[in-house]
Amino acid sequence: MLEKRPLGSSDLSLTVLGIGTWAIGGSGWAYGWGAQNDSDSIQAIHSALDLGINWIDTAPVYGLGHAEEIVGKALQGRPDVIVATKCGLNWDSQKSVFGCLRPKNLRKELEASLKRLKRDCIDLYQIHWPDPAGEIEDAWSTLSKFVEEGKVRAIGVSNFSVKQMTRIASIAPITSLQPPYNILRPEIERDILPHCQEHHIGVVAYSPMQCGLLTGTWTHKRIHQLPDTDWRKTKNPSFQEPELGANLQLVESLKGIAEEENLTPAQLAIAWVLRNKVLTSTIVGMRSKEQAENILSLKSWELNMNAFQAIETGIAQRIQTLKLSKAQKPQ
Repeated sequence: MLEKRPLGSSDLSLTVLGIGTWAIGGSGWAYGWGAQNDSDSIQAIHSALDLGINWIDTAPVYGLGHAEEIVGKALQGRPDVIVATKCGLNWDSQKSVFGCLRPKNLRKELEASLKRLKRDCIDLYQIHWPDPAGEIEDAWSTLSKFVEEGKVRAIGVSNFSVKQMTRIASIAPITSLQPPYNILRPEIERDILPHCQEHHIGVVAYSPMQCGLLTGTWTHKRIHQLPDTDWRKTKNPSFQEPELGANLQLVESLKGIAEEENLTPAQLAIAWVLRNKVLTSTIVGMRSKEQAENILSLKSWELNMNAFQAIETGIAQRIQTLKLSKAQKPQ
């Protein structure tokens, strides 16, 4: 059984792994992951739930509504699954994405998400990005009204800084924060995680495998062959130089560490995230039944101290490699 941890001050308890649905939104928008078969997506969700995960995270913008529709189909007959979605990112007729946190727009978004998800209530409703930053107070007040109306159980934020969380905290309690967190992006350890721990804010981290880069399956050639419809090829710095070379070098060392621990590199990356007990859960993207089964074949997510220290050594070497690369770049 997967461990469950309470989410902030809410009555929700989440398994330490949650199902991520960004990639299953498919192509057709600026931050898509390329073509995705809907049947594969539904099988992946069912498999993950059958193997013990009790919650799923999605957003309207993933596939411009498509991911929520897939989640709604997959969860028919499974009312016990905890559903988290988001608001604040909209799109126009040209499929260009923009931020809007005005109260009237948020209500429209909520109703659309409820319809796509085939739900009467959303368990966790989150502001996706603090954009526009000047609208976060009004947005947070609006989300608190959704709770009062019984359409939302708990409210959280995503990609917020400590300063932004502090700005809205007096309006209504913050149940959770959803930040990026992985071996390549440990920045939240400096101030965000201590703040969340002090103020009893649950943390559901996303991208524990850095958009798949830490799975150990990538090479320069494979990345170059990504379709133009996959945002990682053109918009994700981790998949581009000068970071890419240093990242792949680190991944090679992770492969060796994972093999010694009888883990896959993906499982090692997730275990590194979950070793931080401030976290409630981490969100794992799964695009097929096989991916779900491979990840969830691990029975314990405890990370050996020797493995942790070896990973930290690899992280330090990556930082040094990047410094040297920048120093050698022609001015």
